Amino acid sequence: MLVDSPPPPSPAPATPARRRGVSRNAARAAGLLLALGALLLVTVASVAVGAKQIPVDQVWHGLFHYAGSDTDVVVRDVRVPRTLLGLLAGAALGLAGAVMQALTRNPLADPGLFGVNAGAAAAVVSGISLLGVTSLTGYVWLAFLGAAAVSLVVYALGGTRGATPVRLALAGTAVTAALNGYIYSVELLDSAALDRMRFWTVGSLASANADLVGQVAPFVVVGVLLALALARPLNAMALGDDQARALGSRPALTRALALTAVTLLCGAATAACGPIVFVGLMVPHIVRSFTGPDLRWILPYAALLSPVLLLGTDIAGRVVVRPSELQVGVVTALVGGPLFIHLVRRRKMAQL
Repeated sequence: MLVDSPPPPSPAPATPARRRGVSRNAARAAGLLLALGALLLVTVASVAVGAKQIPVDQVWHGLFHYAGSDTDVVVRDVRVPRTLLGLLAGAALGLAGAVMQALTRNPLADPGLFGVNAGAAAAVVSGISLLGVTSLTGYVWLAFLGAAAVSLVVYALGGTRGATPVRLALAGTAVTAALNGYIYSVELLDSAALDRMRFWTVGSLASANADLVGQVAPFVVVGVLLALALARPLNAMALGDDQARALGSRPALTRALALTAVTLLCGAATAACGPIVFVGLMVPHIVRSFTGPDLRWILPYAALLSPVLLLGTDIAGRVVVRPSELQVGVVTALVGGPLFIHLVRRRKMAQL
């Protein structure tokens, strides 16, 4: 006698928590599209707007029908490299800040906490004073090597395999203080070094050119890919080292790779533009306030919105004092300081 098989079980109804999770992820994805749209708009504005007013049709001609005129040179050889460098440096600083804050479990950490900026500056001032380096290309490579060397020193002082967020932060603070003392001493004793360092330390995109963009792009691309790949391990480490190991993460390796990513990102951006403040501190903090602590969302948002902030402030610096311009490092400090204080006072500090 044949017995009918039971009907397949009906799918379990979606729970309210699951529906909320799906809805929140959809909102986050839509927000990423909006962030991408904002990035495209500010990129176009960075090419079209500057200290010199150029009509839109001439901007188009300089981009797609280059003939070597003065206007074409300004658009193709000045504004386009400047915009590309702003995109790279902005994404690098934003991701470096987000990784740094996750690594130290401190929402107020910035990319300079591990001494990267101080290492870059110390290498540049040494090259100027001791080696007679005067070219921008020389500054870039010196700054990047200095940032990498200091990162290794900080990681070694932090205990390598036994490194903890607190030990790394303390080691970075100590090394930064020592290097700043060295930098100030060299500048006091060598007026030429002080004059040449003055422009670099302000933070600027004005010296961008195709060669400079080509030199820093590989480091930024590798750093971006590495940072994005660390989202899940860093999420696990937020629960503590023991819980991270239980979830299959390796805290020591994750810290080493995260420090490598910060060095590549912050070192390349600082080498090309000088130390630019508040971008790597403020953007991840703002992003965390509406994405939550999940780095799988924080990192992509930071990579898109940090260039929006950097290019937006660079555009503002070009137009507010025409025909001169304010360097982007000055504008980010003027805008970022009061805005960040406002955010801290009006909101509960976003927790990691």
